[in-house]
Amino acid sequence: MPKVTFISQNGETVITAESGALLSDLLLSGGSPLEMPCGGKGRCGKCRVRAEGALSKATADEAAALRPDELSAGIRLACCTRLLGDAAVWTANRLEEGQIQAEGAVGFFTKKPYFRHYGAAVDIGTTTLAARLYGQDGPVSSAVSLNPQRIFGADVISRIHAAMNGKTEELARCVREEISRLLVKLADDAGISVEEIDAAVITGNTAMLHLFAKADPSPLAAAPFQAKELFGKTGEGKDFDLPCHPQAKIYLPRCMSAFVGADITTALLASGICDRDETALLVDIGTNGEMALWHQGNLLCCSTAAGPAFEGAGLSCGMPGVTGAIDRIAPEDGKLAVHVIGDVPAAGICGSGVVDAVAAIRQLGWMDETGRLSSEEDISLAGSVRIIQKDIRMVQLAKSAVCAGVKTLLDTAGIDAASLHTFAVAGGFGSYLNLSNAARIGLYPPELEKKAAVLGNAALSGAAMLLENTDFISRSEQAAHGSDTVDLSVNPVFMEQYIECMEF
Repeated sequence: MPKVTFISQNGETVITAESGALLSDLLLSGGSPLEMPCGGKGRCGKCRVRAEGALSKATADEAAALRPDELSAGIRLACCTRLLGDAAVWTANRLEEGQIQAEGAVGFFTKKPYFRHYGAAVDIGTTTLAARLYGQDGPVSSAVSLNPQRIFGADVISRIHAAMNGKTEELARCVREEISRLLVKLADDAGISVEEIDAAVITGNTAMLHLFAKADPSPLAAAPFQAKELFGKTGEGKDFDLPCHPQAKIYLPRCMSAFVGADITTALLASGICDRDETALLVDIGTNGEMALWHQGNLLCCSTAAGPAFEGAGLSCGMPGVTGAIDRIAPEDGKLAVHVIGDVPAAGICGSGVVDAVAAIRQLGWMDETGRLSSEEDISLAGSVRIIQKDIRMVQLAKSAVCAGVKTLLDTAGIDAASLHTFAVAGGFGSYLNLSNAARIGLYPPELEKKAAVLGNAALSGAAMLLENTDFISRSEQAAHGSDTVDLSVNPVFMEQYIECMEF
C-alpha cells in the first residue's frame, strides 16, 4: 500500500493508505485536519497544502482556485487531490485559540449544584468550543478551542449533509475527543483528576447537539424542518465517551425548535431578560443568526441563515479570530488602519475585522450603497490579505438576513425598535464586534445601538447556571417549551425586509 508522509514544524508522521484516497481524508485520519468551509467540495480553496509524489492530476476546481505558479510549486487542494502512490504532504500547525470567548456576565443566584465535587459547563459552537470547570466555591478553570467539525464544512447544513452521507461517527468522534481534551485541561489546571468531574451541562444549537449525541439530524435538512429530538435530557459520561466519571450526569438542555437551539435557551437564562417586565431582544450572531424577543410575557424566536461570513469562513482571506487575523480596521487619512491579533504579519481576516472593513470601505467612498466596489481591483488590507467583491456580497447577504430577522420578530409582536428596552448581544462574535460599525453597515436597526448590552458567551454562562442550581433546569425547559418560533422561510415580512436591508 502507498505511504504518505505528513510534514510540519512538529515533525513527521507516516501512514499507509489505499490508492485513490483523498488527501483531506488522510489528513483527518493522520490527526492534521484542515479548514474546509465548503465541506470538501473544492469551492473555497482553503484546504491548500504542498504535496509531492504520486498524486492525481489537478482538477478543474484546483485550476480555478490556484494560480499557475502555485500549482507548479506543488500547492494542491487536499479535498480534490488523490493519492496514487508514495507521497509527502506539508501541513500547517494547529490553529491557536486566539479570541474565543469563554467569559460571560451572570447575575447573583443561590447555589444548588447539579454536581457533587466538580462540574463542567460546555458550549458547542459551530466554530468554537468553550468550557468552564466549577467546584463548590465557584469557577475553577476555563478552556477553549476550535470546533474540529469545521473540517466537514463551516456551516450547519454542510455538517448535517456529511452525517447523512455516512459521517455520523466521525462527526461525533472528533467533537467528543476535543471536548475530552478540554475536560482534561480543565482538570489539570485545577490540579484534580478528570474523573472527579461528576456532572456536566453541554449546550449548543440543535444541530450541534444532534451531532454530538449521534442523533439523526436528517429532519433538520428538509421541510418541514421539525427536529425529532429537542433534548432536555440526561445521560452519563460513558454514553458520550468522555473521560469524566463514567456515571457523571451529562445534561443536554432543551432546544426551542429545529434551528433555535439550547444555546439560546441557556443564553436567555443568563441574560435574565425573561425575568423582567420589559421588552427585550437577544441576538446571537454567528453562522446562524438566532434571536429571541421577550414581550408582554411571550417569547418569540427565529433563526436566520446568516452563513459563515461573520465567523471568517467562506471569505477569500477569511479565518477564525486567532493569531494572525485582522480583527479591527478603521479609516485613517484616507487609508485603512488595521490591527492584527498577536501583532504579527496578517494571515487573514476574522468576522469582526470584516464588519469594520466593510464599514470603512463605505465611509471612504470606495463602495456605493448597493455594495458595488468603485474599483475593479481588490482592496488590499495588509500584506496579501484583501477584500474582493465576492466578500462584500457574502457580508451583504449575511447582514441583511440578520437585520430582516430582527425586523420580522418586531413586526410579529406588533412593536417597533423604539419599543425595545434592551438589545442583548450574545456570543463570541458579538463580544468583539464594533457595535457602531455593525449598525453602520445595517447588521441591525441603527436605533438599537444605544440599547445594546454585550453579554459575552451567554450560552456558556447559562449552562453554568444550570450546573450550579438545578432549579434552573425546569425553568429553562418551561421557557423553551413555551416559546413560539417564527418560520422566516414562509414569512412575507421577512422576504420584503430581506431585500430592503440589502443596501449599505
